[in-house]
Amino acid sequence: MGTIRKGDSITKRSDSSLPSADSNGKSDALSPKALRQYLQRFPQASILVVGDLILDHYVMGRVSRISPEAPVPVVHVESESLRLGGAANVFNNILALGGKADLCGVIGSDESGRLLMKELGNKRSSRGGVVIDHDRPTTRKSRVIAHNQQIVRYDIEGRSELKVALRQKILRYVESRIRELSCIVVSDYAKGVVSPTLMSDLIRLAALRKVPVIVDPKVEHFSYYKGVTVLTPNHLEAAQASGLHGDNDQTIDEAGVMIRQRLGCQSVLITRGEKGMSLYERNGASWHLPTKARQVYDVTGAGDTVIATLALALAAGASIKTGAVMANYAAGIVVGMVGTATVLPKQLSEAFGDE
Repeated sequence: MGTIRKGDSITKRSDSSLPSADSNGKSDALSPKALRQYLQRFPQASILVVGDLILDHYVMGRVSRISPEAPVPVVHVESESLRLGGAANVFNNILALGGKADLCGVIGSDESGRLLMKELGNKRSSRGGVVIDHDRPTTRKSRVIAHNQQIVRYDIEGRSELKVALRQKILRYVESRIRELSCIVVSDYAKGVVSPTLMSDLIRLAALRKVPVIVDPKVEHFSYYKGVTVLTPNHLEAAQASGLHGDNDQTIDEAGVMIRQRLGCQSVLITRGEKGMSLYERNGASWHLPTKARQVYDVTGAGDTVIATLALALAAGASIKTGAVMANYAAGIVVGMVGTATVLPKQLSEAFGDE
């Protein structure tokens, strides 16, 4: 890995650091001014998010004693909240950053499904992309948090593949929207929406209209993603998918190159927690972006924020490298919040710093 000099915002992976430059060769392309210009174009973007819809349930409280019934803490509940999770959180992040978005996924015919749609509220002009499966529950993740620490999480979910009729309904919706789209985001949480057939049809439809496809993947589904534009695994997923061990720089470099070549995608962006992100491009270039996080309270949903910001940046005309830089700033903000959260344009603009 190239040396990261103090003050560098992005470092090329080579024997020495190179000046920051976008694909047009201008060394100031990653300046705060340039990043803000792309941010101002976010409202022009129209993005369709396809994937697993999740209802995030938070139980907040405090602990002052251990249960006499079992060696577990007793949480005195002070508040509860519901938030959009999974693909719905990606969708919510796009809207929060000023972009236009729509959503495709599945819910059950249950109370959680109704609550999820209520959380979406009037954020969507149409519900044509959300289908109801009467034979599965709406995915719901409940987290119990005390003193800013997650104590336990319990999930209600069904992971079976979508019925053919429901998958076709989603694809018909994508086809009806494809002419308006700047980008398609696939948010795969392995809850049944994303399948080999769905992915091949999405990639085919997107290619006809030259719409980029960005995927937040699951390891067990890597073979589905051949030919996508950008893949955004975390470091653990990247190492596991490539059959390597560890998360040191050399391992991540090998994994990034291997995944990109194996899947034939244009770029692979590996998120690495406190180590930032690493980007691998088709032309052989690779880059490391140090983390922008000042404090880390909760990484829940950080990947959703990354892919939402990256999709908006690409839709706004930024290069993959510039998009990765913007996503890195957004991730640095969201991990400083507790629970599933979104980033606002003002917050992102301020994070870019002064000229």
